[in-house]
Amino acid sequence: MSVTWSSFFDVATTADLLQRPFVQQALVALALLGLLGGVLGTLVVSRQMSFAVHGTAELSFTGAAAALLAGVSVNLGGLLGSIVAAVVFGLLGNRIRERDSVIGVVMAFGLGLGVLFIALYGRTGTGFNQLTGQVVSVGSGGLTAVSITAVVVLGVLAVVYRPLWFSSTDPVVAEALGVPMRTMSMVFAILLGATVAQAAQIIGALLVMSLLITPAAAAARVTSNPLTVVVLSVVFAEIAAVGGVLISLAPGLPVSVFVTTISFVIYVICRIAGRHRLGRSGRSAPVRESGGPALHIHARG
Repeated sequence: MSVTWSSFFDVATTADLLQRPFVQQALVALALLGLLGGVLGTLVVSRQMSFAVHGTAELSFTGAAAALLAGVSVNLGGLLGSIVAAVVFGLLGNRIRERDSVIGVVMAFGLGLGVLFIALYGRTGTGFNQLTGQVVSVGSGGLTAVSITAVVVLGVLAVVYRPLWFSSTDPVVAEALGVPMRTMSMVFAILLGATVAQAAQIIGALLVMSLLITPAAAAARVTSNPLTVVVLSVVFAEIAAVGGVLISLAPGLPVSVFVTTISFVIYVICRIAGRHRLGRSGRSAPVRESGGPALHIHARG
């Protein structure tokens, strides 16, 4: 297929495709993933778990591959793979200095198993789809799975968000005040695993970080207010997710390319804006994208 610049601005083609059920399902599914990614991403960044998201997404592929071989639901296999991976990372990598090595070891082993399962299954193209996503084939079943996941994850977050945020941004003080740190870690691991599993099914295991990390990291560059960080993170994730679908329709290119590109462009703009803001105020310490005690620390005058 030949792609020209004019094809990106073919409004008639875009409007026609927006009437198709599979496009509408993809839009709703990605909008829900943007919401989940924006909310959970701020916690991921605060807990310094960006690499864990990547590892969990890769092991979602392993679970999905195992499900293919066993002849059961791929969505269920990916979900179980993600949750098991997130819980293992939480249990074995409690200390930050150990976390990266634990994730690297488990991820390498899990990916090896995934490749084996796909080889035994005999259809390598299916395995490639698990890594790069299948946005245009979400279907009613996939949309239902994403919707249920969104309701459950957001419902649990509504109950535990305050202690979870506290344990994420200031774990030492939170533990001293009696916050059940291990319980919070396990709850977060399960919520993260469920979200990553759905994202991996739709945008691919290799691209999950574009919705779960980049928007939150971008938001943390331009504001120090926790609530504003969450709101901006959701907005950025939605722009990347929904915008990626809309821009990809006319030229017929992969959605994931545009989701990741938009997310990256937003991050670059926010990084530049954040430097300009800090340079003008001179009153705040640098933003720490990787987490730490707080997303932003104000200096006292």
